[in-house]
Amino acid sequence: MEKRIKLARVTTVPSSLLSFCTGLVRELADDGYNVVAISSANTTPGDNTTPSELQTFAQGEGVEYATVEMERHISPLRDLRALWNMIKTLRRVKPDIVHSMTPKAGLITMMAAWITRVPIRVHTFTGLVFPTSTGLKRRILMLTDRITCACATHIIPEGEGVKADLLNFHITRKPIRVLGYGNIRGIDLEHFKPEPRQDKPGYGKPFTFINIGRLVGDKGINELVEAFTAISAEQPGKAKLILVGPTEDKLDPLRLETLRAIESCPDIEAVGRQSDVRPWLNRSDALVFPSYREGFPNVVIEAGAMGLPSIVTDINGSREIIIEGQNGTIIPPRDTAALKNAMTQWISNPDLVAGMAENARQLIATRFEQSYVRQCLKDYYKSLINEKLAP
Repeated sequence: MEKRIKLARVTTVPSSLLSFCTGLVRELADDGYNVVAISSANTTPGDNTTPSELQTFAQGEGVEYATVEMERHISPLRDLRALWNMIKTLRRVKPDIVHSMTPKAGLITMMAAWITRVPIRVHTFTGLVFPTSTGLKRRILMLTDRITCACATHIIPEGEGVKADLLNFHITRKPIRVLGYGNIRGIDLEHFKPEPRQDKPGYGKPFTFINIGRLVGDKGINELVEAFTAISAEQPGKAKLILVGPTEDKLDPLRLETLRAIESCPDIEAVGRQSDVRPWLNRSDALVFPSYREGFPNVVIEAGAMGLPSIVTDINGSREIIIEGQNGTIIPPRDTAALKNAMTQWISNPDLVAGMAENARQLIATRFEQSYVRQCLKDYYKSLINEKLAP
């Protein structure tokens, strides 16, 4: 690369940078990009002694960083303040490319980048909230997505389902492109590698389901717990459910009866947030992921790489990873009865599950291996540079 291109990668909170950009940002810097990571700091206000999550990420990747505080939820006054601070930050950083992801960062960053005339303004839609919203909230979310697209020069939907929604709901008329088979992170197959197991589900041990992610309503946790507690009551000790992830009391709390069921059911093990999910996947026989909406759920890819088939809902992303009967099964969202039926069938048919488990890792390896996914993005950046910045 003759000119050292300055690239700003922006997310609302640094945990998104950690999840999606760890390793990638360092590779981009090694390839000659001058990378700046931008997000909220996510540290305790007034704490000047502990490095922020953003600072820790940037130092680990060996790149610069800039802090712009942003709220994940709608907060007009704070959002205006964040927009003003993003404008000042971009004027100071002077990037050639700004690439945002996550909804609030996309809206604020694309507006600020348009105002400051950043030549290449890319936003990745990792998922859309408005299709599962109603009323005024739905209209506001659609408007903010339209503004994001209007200010961006290029739009990347994480999968074909997200692309279809952007077009069908007339969010944008700009050309949009899915990179590779979709997904923006890819999977490190050496990191997510199953350990040899001596036991088999259904042969003298409980069938163990696992769910990984935030324990909130729109992840389908209310339906999952309701379905599983019914199974546990009908077949005590026949199955286990491991819940890996934190609750959220403000944004989308679980129903009170769900929380009580998690605490009281002897076959449910809630282990909270885990820095390494692999030991929990190795303990499990199948992933169950009944989310209402996703962009492209990495947990389904991770489970597949670990040799686990998945029960997923018929939503964007999940239906692009799971092939019915080959590496999992697909059920309607928000359908407790369908979820209970699918889980019961898997408990009763360990040979069926074993056959899908044999296919799971290979299907993931052929489509979502990390170096392939990252190369797709690098090639995309090069095409934009040649299109917009070449002399």
